[in-house]
Amino acid sequence: MVQKFGVRDLRGVMAVTPTPALPDAGAVSARDTVDLVETDRMIRQLIADGVDGIITNGTLGEMATLTLAEWQAFARCVSQAVSETAPDLPLFVGATTLNTRDTVDRIRFLDDLGVRGVFLGRPMWGALGDGTMVEFYRDIADAFPDMAIVLYDNTEAFKGPIPSAVYAELAKLPQVIGAKYIALTPKFALDMAAVEGEIRLLPLESDWLVAHTLHPDEAIACWSSSALCGPAPVLALRDALDAGNLDAARHLTRRVEWTYEPFLARTNFPEFSKYNVALEKLRFDEAGYVRAGPSRPPFQTVPEQYAEGARENGCRWRKLVDEIATTERQYE
Repeated sequence: MVQKFGVRDLRGVMAVTPTPALPDAGAVSARDTVDLVETDRMIRQLIADGVDGIITNGTLGEMATLTLAEWQAFARCVSQAVSETAPDLPLFVGATTLNTRDTVDRIRFLDDLGVRGVFLGRPMWGALGDGTMVEFYRDIADAFPDMAIVLYDNTEAFKGPIPSAVYAELAKLPQVIGAKYIALTPKFALDMAAVEGEIRLLPLESDWLVAHTLHPDEAIACWSSSALCGPAPVLALRDALDAGNLDAARHLTRRVEWTYEPFLARTNFPEFSKYNVALEKLRFDEAGYVRAGPSRPPFQTVPEQYAEGARENGCRWRKLVDEIATTERQYE
C-alpha cells in the first residue's frame, strides 16, 4: 500500500477536536463515556463546513484519560464518519502512549480501520534525549511505512520542544509530514530551515498570518482548536490568505486575538497546561458548535477565574462567528 498523505496534503485549516463526553463522564466509576452520536455529528459538521483536515486525541482530545475501549470506539466512529463523507480528507488520529509498544498496538488498530494518518507525541514519563527521540519516531515509521505522521510538539506535555537538530533528522523520514507547533518564537524560523520543506510546521491560527508572511511557500496550513467553537473565522482567514487579501487577514487575526484575551492559554501557557482539558471543554460548550461535555478524571477541577475566562473566550468566538455570517450575507 502506498502512503496516502504527504506534506503537500497539509493545506488550509486542520481542526483539532475534543472527544465528546456523556454526562456522567466525570465519575471515576464511569466507563464507555464517549458520546458517539455527538462525535459523528461533530465530524460530519466540520466536513460540511469546509475544514481541510482533522486532528484528534491530543491533550484537549483527552488521549491521556480515555480507556483503550473508549479510544477505540471514538477512533472507529471518527474513521467511519470521514470515510462516508470525505474519504480523501487528511485525518490524523492520536495514538500517543507512554511507550513504543503500546503506541504500535494503537497504530495497528488505526491501520486496520483504514486510517492512514496518526497524530503522535512521544513517551513523556521522562524527557527523551535527542537520539532517543529520533529513534522513537524512526521505529514507528519502520513499523508502518504507509502511515503518515503529524508530530505533536507540545513543550509542556513532552518536557520540552523538539530540537531543531531532531527536526532535521525527522525530515528525512517520508512518513513524517507535519507538526502541530505551539508558539511562534524565533525557533520557528530555525525549525523551518531544518525541515527544508519536508515537514509542514502548523502554527496556531492566530499566528498564521505572521508565519505565512515570513514563510509564504511553507506556512500554508494552520491548526485550530478554536475551529471547534465554530470554524467560520479560521476558514475566512484561510480564504483571505489564499487570495492575498492582507487587509482582511489582518482584521481577522486581530478579531481572533480579541477572543483569546481572557483565555489563560494566551497569558500563561504553563499554568494553562494544568487545566487544559477542562478549559477547552468549557469554551467549546459556551460557543455551542459542539457539545464537548464534562472532562474525564482527573481533570475536572479548575479555578473559577480561569473557567470564567474560558467561557468568555467561547462567548467572544460565538460573536465572531456571527460577525463573519453577517459580513457574508452583505455580499450575497
